[in-house]
Amino acid sequence: MLSSALKSSSLLRGPSAARCLSAWAQVEMGPPDAILGITEAYKRDTDSRKINLGVGAYRTDAGKPYVLNSVAQAEQNILQQSLDKEYLPITGLAKFTSAAASLAYGNTQALERVAVTQSISGTGALRIGGAFLERFHAGKAIYVPGPTWGNHGAVFRDCGLKVGQYRYFDPQTNGLNLAGMLEDIRALPKGSLVLLHACAHNPTGVDPTAVQWAEIQKVVEECEHVAFFDMAYQGFASGDVDRDASALRSFVEANKAPVLLAQSFAKNMGLYGERVGTFSVVGADSAEKYRLLSQVKILVRPMYSNPPVHGARIAGEVLSDSGLRQMWLGEVKEMADRIIRMRAALRGELEELGSKKSWNHITDQIGMFCYTGLTPAQVDRLASEFHVYLTRDGRVSIAGITTGNVKYLAESIHKVTKD
Repeated sequence: MLSSALKSSSLLRGPSAARCLSAWAQVEMGPPDAILGITEAYKRDTDSRKINLGVGAYRTDAGKPYVLNSVAQAEQNILQQSLDKEYLPITGLAKFTSAAASLAYGNTQALERVAVTQSISGTGALRIGGAFLERFHAGKAIYVPGPTWGNHGAVFRDCGLKVGQYRYFDPQTNGLNLAGMLEDIRALPKGSLVLLHACAHNPTGVDPTAVQWAEIQKVVEECEHVAFFDMAYQGFASGDVDRDASALRSFVEANKAPVLLAQSFAKNMGLYGERVGTFSVVGADSAEKYRLLSQVKILVRPMYSNPPVHGARIAGEVLSDSGLRQMWLGEVKEMADRIIRMRAALRGELEELGSKKSWNHITDQIGMFCYTGLTPAQVDRLASEFHVYLTRDGRVSIAGITTGNVKYLAESIHKVTKD
């Protein structure tokens, strides 16, 4: 028996076993996620003053995750109904998708032309959109602002699209390079795919003004480009859901450029782990809407068949119940207002310290993120000397700033920037 066991062991170490074990030998170690690395370094730090400004999720003034009261009440309402766990249709929960489309586009006749499907949050919406464009748009290339959310390029490339850039951020002013943006968009091939952040641009926090949006829209329309809006922060930017959707609605109302939308409820409802969103495309009329929706279903079916139900039920309940909706609108405004207060506090503390640098951009920018203008070397010093963690491009998550740490943060930034 021992001899037989040894013989079997020898066979396992033979050529066929080697082939099996080496089947993935060519697979290289992938690079670590930048944000994850920041979080891990923060966790290892034992200094009581440490601050994590890398995480892209809302935190209370106590630095804690926040479950909105409207969301908690909606979840209780749903649990009391003892609903089943059956599959949703391919396009998701109609109660949710209908309410989400109304929130995005407004209660207008344009909704009759909107083909909408539930998605796996904003990332999933972008993935559906990328697959749709790869299959049905002749260009096979999409142009994103420079810089843009780090996942945009990966999502679109995995859909088979080429990814180009147009100028957006001006590092000299820490604001919008409107002239460069318009020049680049004009220079794109006619009918190009242009990705636009609807509000609260990630990662810069730089949004066009209403006047600038009108100029951007005019150029996109004149060039017959396709506008793909990414709206992850409706309500979270200004505190006003209508104001934050105004650029999207203006494009749709004009009806001169094709419009697609990726919509997320991670930030504005705090449904990060529920993965709730929609993808939609605006058709020429209701007949085209149903043709578009039929093709979206064909794309989604082999991708994930149908979306999860629980988060959609929560969001649908919040948006459809008048009392819960009003509660939510108040809560999302309070989240936005806290971010705005922290921007003002950080700028005020830096100016109080006598910094010779201009920090106007901190309050000029909007939303969760701020491009501070800090250099990689200054960011490294903040981490090593002051226990303050952020991405090396100088992007700060304002949600990580609290009344308890803003003074220390300002002092730390002042020390690394005063030389």
